[in-house]
Amino acid sequence: MTWIELEETQPFAAQLLKSSFEKNRVAHAYLFEGENGTGKRAASMLMAETLFCKNLQSSYISCGSCVNCIRIKNGNHPDVHVVEPDGLSIKIDQIRQLRSEFSKTGVESNQKMYIIVDAEKMTIPAANSLLKFLEEPHAETVAILITDQPQRILPTILSRCQSVLFKSLPFEFLTKRLSEEGVNYVRAPLLAAVTNNLQEALQLDAEDWFAQARKIVLKLYDFVKQDSLSAMTALQEEWIVHFKEKTQIDMGLDLLLLLYKDVLYIQLGKDQQLVYPDQSDRLKSDALQTSARRLTEQMTAILEAKRKLNANINPQLLMEQLVLNLQGGPSFV
Repeated sequence: MTWIELEETQPFAAQLLKSSFEKNRVAHAYLFEGENGTGKRAASMLMAETLFCKNLQSSYISCGSCVNCIRIKNGNHPDVHVVEPDGLSIKIDQIRQLRSEFSKTGVESNQKMYIIVDAEKMTIPAANSLLKFLEEPHAETVAILITDQPQRILPTILSRCQSVLFKSLPFEFLTKRLSEEGVNYVRAPLLAAVTNNLQEALQLDAEDWFAQARKIVLKLYDFVKQDSLSAMTALQEEWIVHFKEKTQIDMGLDLLLLLYKDVLYIQLGKDQQLVYPDQSDRLKSDALQTSARRLTEQMTAILEAKRKLNANINPQLLMEQLVLNLQGGPSFV
C-alpha cells in the first residue's frame, strides 16, 4: 500500500496519520479499528516504512527502496515486531517476550515499533501486561493495535490509544481492484457489494458455489414474478438444495436484496450503480411496472427474513413465507 492508495480508500485515516507526521506528533499508541479487509494491517506497515525510511521523500512519504523499506515490506526488520494470535488467542508469554525485546536498545536506532494483530484476542493476563507497557511508553516506541472488535478490548487500553477508524472500502474502488485482478465485469460489482474484503471477494469468485448461487437467485426472482407454484417449486428444487448453511442462506438473501435494490436504483436514475449490469434490460422493464413503494415493501420483507434467520427460524418455512410476501400483489405505477 502507498499513501496515495490509503488516501483513496481511507481518506479520514490517511489525513489523521499524515498530519501526525507533518506536525511531528506521532502518538505512542494507535488503535486501528474497522471491518476486516479495510486495509488496517497494510496501513500499519506503511506507518512503519515512514518511521524507519532512510530517504523520506516528504514528512510522511517513504522512498520504498531503501534497506529499511525493503525489510519492512519483507517482514524482517529487526525493530518492527508483529504479534499475532497463537492459536485462538494472544497469550501473556507473547506480550512478555515483546516487553523483553523492547527493554533492549534498538538494533539499528532507538526507534522501535510493535503491531498487535487481532488485539481483541488478547487474554486478560496478556491485556493487563500490555496495559503496563502502554502506561510507561518509551519516547521512541510506537504501538499499533489492530482490531475489528474494539468493544472486546479493555477500556483502559483503549483510553491510552489514539483511535483511527477504517471505514468500508468504497464500492467503486473495490470494483476497480477486482477488475484489475481479472474478475469478469459482470461479477465484480456484485462481489464488491456482498463483501468489503478484496481477498474474500476473489475467493468467492473462484468458487463455483457463488456462480451457481447467482443463477439460482436470478431464477427465483423471475419465478416470484410469475406464480406461487413456480416459485415454490424453484425454492424446493434449487434454492434449498444449494443454500444449506445459515451463512449461505444469508448470502442468498443478500443477493436477492441487491436485485430489488437495482430496480430501485433504475427508478432513481442511478443506472451506473447496478450490481447486476448484465440484467439491466429486464430490470428496467420491472422498474417501469413496479412502484417505489412496492419495491420498498419487498426489500423490507427480505431484510425481515434475514433478521428471522438470525433468530433461528426454520429456513424452509422462512423462505416459503418470504416468497409469499414478495408476491403480495404487484403495485403498478
